[in-house]
Order: sequence, then structure tokens, then C-alpha cells
Amino acid sequence: MKVTRTALPGVLVIEPEVYSDARGFFLESYHARRYHQQGLPLEFVQDNHSLSRHGTLRGLHAQVRRAQAKLVRVIEGEVFDVAVDIRLGSPTFGRWTGVCLSAVNRRQFFIPAGFAHGFATTSPSAQVEYKCSRYYDPDDQLAIRWDDPDIGIEWPIRQPILSDKDRDAPLLSQIRDRLPRFE
Repeated sequence: MKVTRTALPGVLVIEPEVYSDARGFFLESYHARRYHQQGLPLEFVQDNHSLSRHGTLRGLHAQVRRAQAKLVRVIEGEVFDVAVDIRLGSPTFGRWTGVCLSAVNRRQFFIPAGFAHGFATTSPSAQVEYKCSRYYDPDDQLAIRWDDPDIGIEWPIRQPILSDKDRDAPLLSQIRDRLPRFE
């Protein structure tokens, strides 16, 4: 497994070892001991799976009091996946990093707790699976505008398909009182 650190502390791009032959391929999408050695949580408690059509943008989403770390991968299609540091007082607060995840490159993206997450579907459709370190809590969630000019994400899609929640999400500056503190 190859692990690449990004400009944001704790955000990792993981390339699992892939064994290919005439039958197809095999890879370990998660191995607790190996992933823990790279700094990932010992336990994930929830797996999520989404299907999105081209142009869909999901995010930016986070939980605050029960913040989730996420391990994201694409099993069909391609997405541009983004993490944004929303930890007040962090030296990288408000900065983002992004990576292309696809069924072809088989990369994974590890997003630690305290970061918002979002992705845009760049292929005709995409299926995304991700593990979460904490259970989803609808009372603890927050959304941040996908096109917040203070964050400045360079999305590959200009007019995305959005949910009402994502379309109406506030700017990061409007929810500072709800954000987690950097420790």
C-alpha cells in the first residue's frame, strides 16, 4: 500500500496493492492493522454507499460534536473528492485539498475528523463507498456552501446538481460558532 500525505495534516491518499491477472483483480480495501499503522482509526462503525449521476455535487458536509473520520473510495466511475479543514485555530483552517478517485485508479481518500467532505461526479455516474469512524447523527451535521469564495475550491463542474440542503448551505464564515476547535 502506498500512502501519500497531502498539504493538510492527516489527510491521506491511499493506493492499495492491486493483484491483477486474466481473471480480473483483487485488493484489500481495508486492513485494520495496516491502516492503523498509517494513522487511521482502529475502528470504523458505519459504511455508506451512494450513486450519483454526472454533474452531481454532494457536500460540503461534516459533523461537529461527534466528528467523523472517513475513508472514501469509488467502485464505479470517477469523482473529484475534497476535504476542507474546518477546525478553528488550525494553521490550515479553511484550506482544501482534492483528489480524483475512480474505479480505475482505485485510490482511497482518508479524511480525518474535523474536516468537511464533498465530491463532484465527473463520469456519467459514480458509486462511492466510504467508511465512517462515528455514526451519522442528523442533529450534529452541518453543511457549508460548495462554492464558498473564502475556501475557493476549484471544482471541475461549474453548474452542479445539488440537493436543497447543499444549495442553501451557509458560508463557512456564517457558522464559525458551530465549528470544532483545533487541538
